[in-house]
Amino acid sequence: MYRDIVKKFGMEGKSHAQTPMSTFVKINSNPTSKCVDSTLYRSMIGSLLYITATRLDISFNVSVCARFQSNPKESHLIAVNRILKYLSVISDCGIWY
Repeated sequence: MYRDIVKKFGMEGKSHAQTPMSTFVKINSNPTSKCVDSTLYRSMIGSLLYITATRLDISFNVSVCARFQSNPKESHLIAVNRILKYLSVISDCGIWY
């Protein structure tokens, strides 16, 4: 499931991230930053929101990024890409009952 979403957005061959979001970068709405395609951004957020039902470790990060769906900037897309890179690392991890 995670691999399909990572593959859908072309992040399968990229470098990996050990954490879903950087602790040093503050995400806010910067009016001077470059705008990105909102349709792509919404699609990424929708896919990540679907995953948060099973991966609670990314739920806060996805909810922070979901706040900027109306006017996404380049910094927001970078944060979402980092979450996808994190998913590519943990795609084989899980809890078995």
